[in-house]
Amino acid sequence: MPTPVKKPRIGAHTPTTGGMVKRSIAYAQEIGAEAIQVFASSPRTWAMPEAKPELDEAFKIKAAELDIETYVHAPFLINLGSPTEATYLNSLASTKYSLERGADIGALGVVIHTGSAVDVNHVEKAWKQIHEGMMPILNALGDDAPFLLLEPTAGQGQSLVKKLDDLAMYLKALEYHPKVAICLDTCHVFAAGHDISVKGGMTATIDLLVEIAGIERFQLVHANDSMDVCGALKDRHQNIGDGHIGIDPFKELLDHPAVANAPLILETPGMEKEHGKEVALLKKLRG
Repeated sequence: MPTPVKKPRIGAHTPTTGGMVKRSIAYAQEIGAEAIQVFASSPRTWAMPEAKPELDEAFKIKAAELDIETYVHAPFLINLGSPTEATYLNSLASTKYSLERGADIGALGVVIHTGSAVDVNHVEKAWKQIHEGMMPILNALGDDAPFLLLEPTAGQGQSLVKKLDDLAMYLKALEYHPKVAICLDTCHVFAAGHDISVKGGMTATIDLLVEIAGIERFQLVHANDSMDVCGALKDRHQNIGDGHIGIDPFKELLDHPAVANAPLILETPGMEKEHGKEVALLKKLRG
């Protein structure tokens, strides 16, 4: 009998208001999610709330019972390449905190945006400060710690990862650390100029990512359609099939063997009703 082909899990970013144990788990069950992403702190502030071990343990137990994999998205403010010292130092602290909170709740990975040098004259220094600030944090991670998942942005301004090729520089700055992996956002990569909407485009883009980073580092997908056209450099998510990417590329994505271990997480507009429909659609495309 042939060995079954492994398929990626499918889920969505879930709200945490009211607590992860109740709200996030209930949301996951309502939409049929096999994996979820959460914020472990406010995504728009530097606040780092104290952990509540009893709630973290309850969440881990419930997620394990339901076989739901968990990922954390770190705050949007994080920019490890910033020329502003306060932003840089806060970014290091927030990244470290997010990795710790990820470990607390049993998350497999913690997503951070790859950020921007802001000033064209700061690019070279940006790579140096990323290396100097992040290596002690990465080297302190244990074997059971979550992976740091680098998420390329939409290519705006002085983005450090304008297109996927630039990931090589980021990985080099982090010494190809074994705890560093990649989160591919379909809206971001499309906005940056990789045309995944055309036949074969998604396959070629994933092939490129694997060539640059290695298949073992490809660990998560943010599955989003785009309100804008390819190369627009705009990060505006749309529901699957309602944007300029369309449905067929997501079938191509799900059929790619490199995606087997990279869950698809929706970050699209709407709540349970919309996400439930999209999870069902992606599961149908998965086959």
